[in-house]
Amino acid sequence: MLKLMITVTVIAILATIAVPSYNDYVTRGRIVEATSALSDVAVRAEQFFQDNRTYPTGCVTTSPGATQIRVNALDSFDVGCSGSAATFVATATGKSAKSMAGFTYTINQSGARATTAVKSGWSGAGSACWVRKKDGSC
Repeated sequence: MLKLMITVTVIAILATIAVPSYNDYVTRGRIVEATSALSDVAVRAEQFFQDNRTYPTGCVTTSPGATQIRVNALDSFDVGCSGSAATFVATATGKSAKSMAGFTYTINQSGARATTAVKSGWSGAGSACWVRKKDGSC
């Protein structure tokens, strides 16, 4: 019986350490999904600008209209964009269903990346980069 109690205690200690680390690892992997999508949207917006001499007015996951570009639907983030003749901003907002609520990343026509919000327990909101780690580093 004592051996069983020791085994259970060791497993509980390991789980206490491993589960939060694993959750942070999964979150960091989902952030890459957002930042990759934003980079792709920025390229598509620049191509649209080259073809039309204006930035797209929006992003859609279906067939785009004359002033829109198509973006891929993501599992953990919603991607949106807005633009005018001279400016463009794409935004990735975390979905609550995938435990990414609170994260918001942006990129603009000049390639400036920003983290405008992070979920509770993370640092780096308001950073002029895409925060990828819990400590606020990019």
